[in-house]
Amino acid sequence: MTGKLDQKDINNAAWAACDTFRGVVDPSQYKDYILVMLFLKYISDVWQDHYDEYQKLYGDDDERILRKLERERFVLPEVMLTEKDEKTGVVTVLDTFRATYSSLYERRAASNIGELINIVLDHIEENNRAKLEGVFRNIDFNSEANLGKTKDRNRRLKQLLEDFHKPQLDMRPSRISEDVIGNTYIYLIERFASDSGKKAGEFFTPLKVTELVARLAGPKPGDRICDPTCGAGGLLIKAAEEVARQAGDDKQAARNFALFGQESNGSTWALCRMNMFLHSFDSARVEWCDTLNSPLLVENDRLMKFNCVVANPPFSLDKWGAESAESDQYNRFWRGIPPKSKGDWAFISHMVETALEKQGRVAVVVPHGVLFRGAAEGRIREKMIEENLLDAVIGLPGNLFPTTNIPVAILVFDRSREKGGVREECKNVFFVDASREFVSNKNQNTLSEAHIDKIMKTYTARDEEEKYAHVAEFTEIKENDFNLNIPRYVDTFEEEEEIDIDVVQVEIDDLEKELAAVRVKMAEKLKEIQR
Repeated sequence: MTGKLDQKDINNAAWAACDTFRGVVDPSQYKDYILVMLFLKYISDVWQDHYDEYQKLYGDDDERILRKLERERFVLPEVMLTEKDEKTGVVTVLDTFRATYSSLYERRAASNIGELINIVLDHIEENNRAKLEGVFRNIDFNSEANLGKTKDRNRRLKQLLEDFHKPQLDMRPSRISEDVIGNTYIYLIERFASDSGKKAGEFFTPLKVTELVARLAGPKPGDRICDPTCGAGGLLIKAAEEVARQAGDDKQAARNFALFGQESNGSTWALCRMNMFLHSFDSARVEWCDTLNSPLLVENDRLMKFNCVVANPPFSLDKWGAESAESDQYNRFWRGIPPKSKGDWAFISHMVETALEKQGRVAVVVPHGVLFRGAAEGRIREKMIEENLLDAVIGLPGNLFPTTNIPVAILVFDRSREKGGVREECKNVFFVDASREFVSNKNQNTLSEAHIDKIMKTYTARDEEEKYAHVAEFTEIKENDFNLNIPRYVDTFEEEEEIDIDVVQVEIDDLEKELAAVRVKMAEKLKEIQR
């Protein structure tokens, strides 16, 4: 097969590779094997493409070609397998090959193929420590627990390598753009989330929700953008796309931003790192840590500050670390310590404190309980409203997430509204009830582009719209005891049409006459049958 490939063909070929594991390995586990293999195939194909180009220039001068390839984004080293005789101490070279997908494909029938894949990944990680350190440590292609006993494991891995050898998955840059590969990665993550059910919450936010959050946060060229609970990195990717949208035709401005993330789950962190590379965001800094208890995005012993902070944190996280929050060295919880069984306002507090003073923006997905629960959460909410930080509350439909069918909301905080900021005079909160704006699908609802555009147009104009949007002044919110429950501000009640009892009675009488006639016909038919 030659020429450029269609995005759909590549997506389908990559998804078909999952058949090797379906029914045997849980989707939340086999996603790691598929995505790592996709990444390995991609960097191997890029390496081979460049090798072929240099070979045209330098012919058989392999030493010169390899020197050139040492400057690649990813170095793919030689692998030498040896065996040492314990008695004589003599070392025998068993095999030598390049750490690439192609080398593994050639050895796909080896009895130790799982071990060989692990060795290749170890060599790649070791020779690209600045970028890939730790990325493959949570994946084991020789795992009996995950992939079965030796015979079954070898068969599955052989099939996996053959699946990625399809022409549709030839990912050389001369045939496929980086955008296509990145899109395939995102496509697979979305499909895995659909199959993984509740376990998908560890790594995935629906794409249309990430698009809406990114647009509400409004990142611009030159911004530092952070997601403190970044999962597989979907929100960071969408924020980067939003910068490009804002930049228009200015290609330099479209790449003028910096991405930062934190993720507590090791395997999900690895997926995020690969996601960044596949989208050419090599400089993105993604830390593996617990954001609330040990944030690593710090500089000069202080929390880093960002122009935009976006997140879909775990909903109402239990045991989030409330017991140590009082002595937090970064003083993030000075407004109050959320209850230990619900970490929502802990994440929000962290996000607000990491947004740049007098200019930073925050957009965060939350469960509705965040809007109205009392006690410590109510006091924190009250203080943030009194500080004039809360800009908008956007209510979304239920069943948008594979993890839960509850409706959610997006809170937008804008630190340019605080004292000394350019929007200090804005003393209201904008409420949008978009709970009825969705496309109903079999298993999960979704937002359409039209729904997102409507929300953004309404939010930007900040105009009242009956049964949809309301501007609530501070006094109104105070009168509601700082309860942000959306129905208090946007009345969506629909009066039922008045029923005319006389008309209904006539309809009932007509139906009873029809029913009587049908019964007579049925009785006649039964008599005929009995004869």
